[in-house]
Amino acid sequence: MTISDTDRRFLRRAVDLAAQALRSGDEPFGSVLVSGGGDVLFEDHNHVAGGDATQHPEFAIARWAAEHVSPEDRARCVVYTSGEHCPMCAAAHAWVGLGRIVYAMSGARLAEWAAEEGLPASPVAPLPIQTVAPGLVVDGPDPELTPEVIALHRRARG
Repeated sequence: MTISDTDRRFLRRAVDLAAQALRSGDEPFGSVLVSGGGDVLFEDHNHVAGGDATQHPEFAIARWAAEHVSPEDRARCVVYTSGEHCPMCAAAHAWVGLGRIVYAMSGARLAEWAAEEGLPASPVAPLPIQTVAPGLVVDGPDPELTPEVIALHRRARG
C-alpha cells in the first residue's frame, strides 16, 4: 500500500505534534491514532524530557487503545507517526493488536543522521517495525515529510 493524500494529512498532524514536543522542550516525535472510520481517537507527543525514556507517543497510543477501543476496532485503526516505531513501541502496537502503521521518517534514517552529526548512538537498535512484529502492515517513510522531521531533530540538537 502506498501513502495516500489522506495518510499524508494525518502524517502532517503527527509532524505538527513532533514540533509541539520540541517547543515544549522534548524530543520531536508525535503520533495520531485514527479509527477505521477516519476519526482521530487519540494523539500525543514525546514526554521523555522528564527522565522516563519510555514515554513515547506510540507506546501511549497502545496503552490508551487497550483501555478504550475493542480488539476488533483496534485492528481497523491506523497509527500515524513522525518517526518509525522503536522496537518497544512496535512490540506494544503488535501486542495490543492495532492495525496499520504509517510513518514519516524511518528509524534507520534517524540513526544515520545522528551518526552524521556525531551524536551518541541510541541504546536501542533501530530495527524496522516488521523485524520486531512481522505481521504488521507498515507504510513509510514519506519522502515529502522526512526532510521536515530531520530539520526538527536538527533543531532539537542545535
